[in-house]
Amino acid sequence: MRDVKLTDIFQHRIAQKYITRSGIAHAIAVAYHAFQIAKEMEEDVDSAAKAGFMHDIGHYTWYKNGKWDYDLYRQNDIHAIKGAERAHKLLIRLGENPIKAKEVALAILFHTDSFLPGGEVVRTPLQSLVKLADEKDEEPGGAHHYRELDFERAMHSLEILDNKIDHYLEKKEE
Repeated sequence: MRDVKLTDIFQHRIAQKYITRSGIAHAIAVAYHAFQIAKEMEEDVDSAAKAGFMHDIGHYTWYKNGKWDYDLYRQNDIHAIKGAERAHKLLIRLGENPIKAKEVALAILFHTDSFLPGGEVVRTPLQSLVKLADEKDEEPGGAHHYRELDFERAMHSLEILDNKIDHYLEKKEE
């Protein structure tokens, strides 16, 4: 039995404020990709989906003269650092197992190289699969952050994914 479901996260005011800011359609797509990749790699599908869903919870939109400036964002980006902190705090508030909350936060922290001065880092399998899941949904110039999805459809998509995770975990226990 999972302590926290994706729908629990999505309904929280912190997620509503920050995940929707960076694009709920992208967050859900990455959660689905992370779930699928985790199944293939035999990793924790629950942690993968949660990290995929919240991977951009630390985003800040960089605008210059009223227009999105992708280069400015790439130059000053620390969303993975801020996101790891926000996700961890949110998961703990919702009652997540502290060890799992830390694993999810670290997967969010290492889902991108953009904040690292030297570039590459050695990642755990969970961290690697979240990075890969994010890359599978990327569009040029950050366009993936601007796809729209209304609350009801987003909630329905997350309910379906929660059910897939539960079903997968139940079958694995048999």
